[in-house]
Amino acid sequence: MDLGLKGKVALVAGASQGMGRATAFGFAREGAKVSICARGEAALNQAADMIRKESGGDVLAMTADMSKAEDIQRFVKKSAEHFGRIDIIVNNAGGPPPGDFLNFTDEDWNNAFNLSFMSTMRMTREAVPYMRKVGAGRVINITSYSVKEPIAGLVLSNAIRSGVIGMAKTLSRELGRDNILINNICPGRIDTERAQKLNKARADRLKRPVDEINKEMAAEVPLGRYGTADETADLIVFLGSDRASYITGTTIQIDGGLVRGIQ
Repeated sequence: MDLGLKGKVALVAGASQGMGRATAFGFAREGAKVSICARGEAALNQAADMIRKESGGDVLAMTADMSKAEDIQRFVKKSAEHFGRIDIIVNNAGGPPPGDFLNFTDEDWNNAFNLSFMSTMRMTREAVPYMRKVGAGRVINITSYSVKEPIAGLVLSNAIRSGVIGMAKTLSRELGRDNILINNICPGRIDTERAQKLNKARADRLKRPVDEINKEMAAEVPLGRYGTADETADLIVFLGSDRASYITGTTIQIDGGLVRGIQ
C-alpha cells in the first residue's frame, strides 16, 4: 500500500528512543523526510544515524527540550527552513513522574502541565502556519491509555493528558477547513524505557522483584504481552499518511485490548 508519504516532511519529538525513534524510522522508511529532536545529543545522533543507514532517508537532528518554548520554536523553524515545508508533526514528550496525589507540590503540577500539555500546544501552534501554506497537515499526539482508564499512581498523567484530548478535539473542528487533521493515540503497555522505569518504581514501592511486576502487567493484557514501539509507530505513520484522509478528532487505543471501556 502506497501511503503517499514520499517527499513529505515529518517532525517527531522525543525521537532518540522508544516510540519516537520507531515513528521517525517508520516515516523515513515510507519516503518522508524526517526532523527529530530530543534532549540527549548522543542518543539523538545515534538514532539519526540508524534511521539514515537503515532507510536511506533524509534526517535532520537537533537537540531540544520540549518543556522549553524557545526550543520548540527553534525546532519547528529550523526544520521548515531546512526542508522547505512541514506536513506532519508527532507530539511526544514522555510523561510526568509517578506518585501519590498528596506528595505532589504546585511546582510538580506546573512542571507536568508544561511537559505534557504545553509542549503539545506549542508545537502545534508553531507548525500549523506551515501546514496551511502547503494546504494540509497531520498532527498526531502520543498520549496514554490513562485518558481512557486512569492508572493508579499516575495522577499527574491521568489529569493532564486528558486536557490534550480536549484540545485536540477542539482543534480538529477548528482546523478541519484547512485540511489539517488532528488525532491522538493511546498506547497501552508498550515495551519502552518509560514502561520499564514505571515498573521499577512500582516494584520498589511494593517491595517486590521487578520481574514479577513485569509478568503481572503483561498478563493483564488480553494478548498476553507488551506491545512494541514498532507496532505503535505503524499506527502513527498511517495516521500521518494520505490513506488516513478522513480521520480526525479521534483518540485511538493501541493496547492489546487492555482498556475495558466500551468507548
